[in-house]
Parts: sequence; structure tokens; C-alpha cells
Amino acid sequence: MLKAGTDRSFLPLYEALASSVRLDILERIAVQPMSVKELAQALGLSSAIMTMHIRKLEQGGLVRSEMMRKDGGTHKMCSLAITGIEITLPTASIENRAYHDVSVPVGHYTAYEVYPTCGLATREKVIGQFDDPRYFLEPERMHAGILWFGKGYVEYKIPNYLLAGQRLTEIEITLEIGSEAPGVNEHYPSDIYFYLNGTRLGMWTSPGDYGDRRGRYTPDWWNAKVNQYGLLKRIRIRDDGTTMDGQRLSDVGLSELVLDRNHWNLRLEVPEHTANVGGLTLYGAGFGNYPQDIGFRVYYE
Repeated sequence: MLKAGTDRSFLPLYEALASSVRLDILERIAVQPMSVKELAQALGLSSAIMTMHIRKLEQGGLVRSEMMRKDGGTHKMCSLAITGIEITLPTASIENRAYHDVSVPVGHYTAYEVYPTCGLATREKVIGQFDDPRYFLEPERMHAGILWFGKGYVEYKIPNYLLAGQRLTEIEITLEIGSEAPGVNEHYPSDIYFYLNGTRLGMWTSPGDYGDRRGRYTPDWWNAKVNQYGLLKRIRIRDDGTTMDGQRLSDVGLSELVLDRNHWNLRLEVPEHTANVGGLTLYGAGFGNYPQDIGFRVYYE
């Protein structure tokens, strides 16, 4: 069951549902998985149009796709990714919760180990040279609005503003993220792991690296044939476990985290030994579809 709300991270979900064709697709694959070709034939559409609808459903988190052998060929098979949706509207009790909020620019990492393809850029220019990890030490990285790498990790230290007497109740992390394909490739899965204070929160498989259109905030000079935008993901850590966009990521709860009185340590990693080594692209303010850097919010009582 996906729990959705009214914040902007759920716009791809609601956009995916705003189509009678896509509702027909959901009804059909709820019965059994179907290939893009089968869906196109069943609904009287071209494969190109059907691919566009499936992409929208994938971005909304409603459909998962995988390449499978069938009838002597390889087909993209589509199935439901969730069993239902529960929409929670804002209430005064949620809006009035106390919290500490930090916005972390993507270039403010404090540790890294990256491998090509890799690079980073500000709103105005590429920093250094493509595919040269040495430029991840360039001081100008502090102004980066996008970074990418084929495998490895970046780590961020985030100040912990909790005071004595303030009890931690929830941590919320928001970031726009995707895979890192050579060029762009919307079907380029990558296993991205999330760690907080050395504790593994879970793994999410990014579907691809998106470049079918220019990102809403991506500057005009940026090459139109490389990564343009990602997916806005929201991780929540509570006493009962960790979720991403309302779907359970792991059983890791607040009590499993090792707390440091001065800072939080957030790590994003694509390890070498995982099923899908598809890299990572991280979008900050000035790139992608959302005008934000990494959001880190700590709720307390």
C-alpha cells in the first residue's frame, strides 16, 4: 500500500493517474503482467505511444518493468508495483510539528570515492574535465548543482541541531536522483544504497537516467543528450522502520541509528558488487525538475 500526500514529490503519481489510457493499462496488468507490445495491441495504440504511457506509470511508482524472454524473444514485461494508494490530506497536527530543517547543496560532500563516468557542474559550467575523479576535490565543487558517477559513493555531514530535552520522532530526507548511463537511457537500472550514521537504511533500484526532455530547471547550455532530470524521492525514518515514498524500504527504525550529538552522516552509494551497477546522478538547485538541494528534516517533541 502506497501512502501519498499533497507535497510536490507525489506529483508524478497523480500525473500518472490523470489518463484514461493509463487507467486501462493498470486494469489489464492487474490481471496478469503484459508486454508493451501486448498492451499496445490490446488498446489499439502504437508501441511508441504505449512506451510513453508506461514511462509515466513507472515514474509515478505504479508500474514496474523488466526484460524477460518470451515466445523466442525478449520483451519488456509490465506489472503492478503496488497494491493500492492511500492519500492523506494535510492536517493541523502534522503541519504544526516542530522540526529542524537543513538544505545541503549536492557539492557539499565531505568524503567520496567515485569512478567514471563521473563529473560535476555548476549552473554556469562544468567543473574541470569529464570522467576525472580528481575534480571532485576542486574547491568550486561547493557550488555544484549536479554530480554523477558510474559507481562509488558520496558522503555528507549534516549538522544535528537537536537540543537536550528534544526527543527525535522522525527523519525526512528528500533528493532528486537517478541512474548514470552513458548519454541517457530511461531503462538503465541502478541499485542505490542509503546509509545514515553508518547504518544501512535500504536500497532502491533507480529505473533509469532521464533525458527525453530538458529538465525544468536544467540550464539551456547543458548538453541535451545527457542526464536532464531525476525522480524526487522522499525517505522517512520512524520508530517502526524506513520508507521511501510510502513504500517500506527496511525495518531500520530510529532506535537502530547511532546518534552523534554534532552531526548526521548521510551516504549515497552504488557498490561495485550489486546486481545493477548503473551509477548515480544527483540533482541540486538549478538542475532537474525540482528547485531544491538535498533536504534533511528532523522532527522532534
